[in-house]
Amino acid sequence: MAITGSGSLAVSLSVFVISAAFLPKVEGQNLAADNVSVIEGETATISCRVKNNDDSVIQLLNPNRQTIYFKDVRPLKDSRFQLVNFSDNELRVSLSNVSLSDEGRYVCQLYTDPPQEAYADITVLVPPGSPIIESREDVVSEGNETELTCTAMGSKPAASIRWMKGEEELTGETTVEETYDRMFTVTSRVKFSVTKEDDGVPVDCIIDHPAVKDLLAQRHLEVLYKPEVKIVVTYPEGLTREGDNLDLSCIADGKPHPHQINWLRVDEDVPPHAVVTGSDLYIENLNKSYNGTYRCVASNAVGEAYDDYILYVYDAPTTIPTPTTNPVNTQDSRAGEGAPQKIDHAVIGGVVAVVMFAILCALIVLGRYFARHKGTYFTHEAKGADDAADADTAIINAEGGHNNTDEKKEYYI
Repeated sequence: MAITGSGSLAVSLSVFVISAAFLPKVEGQNLAADNVSVIEGETATISCRVKNNDDSVIQLLNPNRQTIYFKDVRPLKDSRFQLVNFSDNELRVSLSNVSLSDEGRYVCQLYTDPPQEAYADITVLVPPGSPIIESREDVVSEGNETELTCTAMGSKPAASIRWMKGEEELTGETTVEETYDRMFTVTSRVKFSVTKEDDGVPVDCIIDHPAVKDLLAQRHLEVLYKPEVKIVVTYPEGLTREGDNLDLSCIADGKPHPHQINWLRVDEDVPPHAVVTGSDLYIENLNKSYNGTYRCVASNAVGEAYDDYILYVYDAPTTIPTPTTNPVNTQDSRAGEGAPQKIDHAVIGGVVAVVMFAILCALIVLGRYFARHKGTYFTHEAKGADDAADADTAIINAEGGHNNTDEKKEYYI
């Protein structure tokens, strides 16, 4: 008897139902599967794992409940699905060139009584396109505020955006827009004031997304700032004295470069014979009437700035230094000559002090000696006059004393 195609299908379904009704009961069997995240265009792998399998059949179904693999047979006509491994404990299948339409819940089935199912959710990641960074103005002046906008388009899930200015992190305002195809567009805006130090500093728009790394857009700031001015004394190197010449140079830098540099004397006129050449000021044959504050003023499109130099003219030197054969060692030779002179003066002063002290001591000793030996002395004629009644008797008494010559000795110092 011939069997038609429809009869064959009925017989097959009947056999499958009868077989399923008599599936063995297996105690302790566990079916497991893991969720998968895959970048669009890459390959996803789905693994159905069984613990303690007892010849039960494993199959894999797509989100529409269509059988992808029944054991090691692929009924679904999609060549992107390929068998990686089949055993009693695992059915592993790969899906290449994943697209958003492949996203969903895949089912691992184990034919036991009752049947077991495990689920593997495939999430498709779509990286954003190259970020676009835009500025409200291309050039900004110092002290003003600028605004930058960064856009990351066509990502899934939505990207996050961070801002960095040099080493400083900035905080932006972010908006997220979902498109019709379940994709997202993210826009972030940041505002900040700039200074002259920000000129040339890079501002980075950094994209964070699980499907991509190191994705950023960069823009360098261009800041205009007023000049920075500094006066440098070219001549003389030391003090400015009467009769000297004075040469001043004005160094000015800014963005844009200063288009005008002027010299002036605060509250007074510049000396009539002063010469201004570009950014230099030259004054010859200085005198005290030139004392004052000299100012260099530089200006550009942003503004102007200045620096001051205070001139004080000292008296001309009154002595002319003695020329030497070796000018390099002049200071050393003078220092060497000065040291012995200081020592000679000290020695002379010491000697004088010692001599004066010795003379003073001698005068004191002599004074004390004469004070001790001061008294009354008598001549031979006067001796005994105090005891005589008259002059004759005194003379006789005095002459009588000549016999004892030892007692009449007198000593004079």
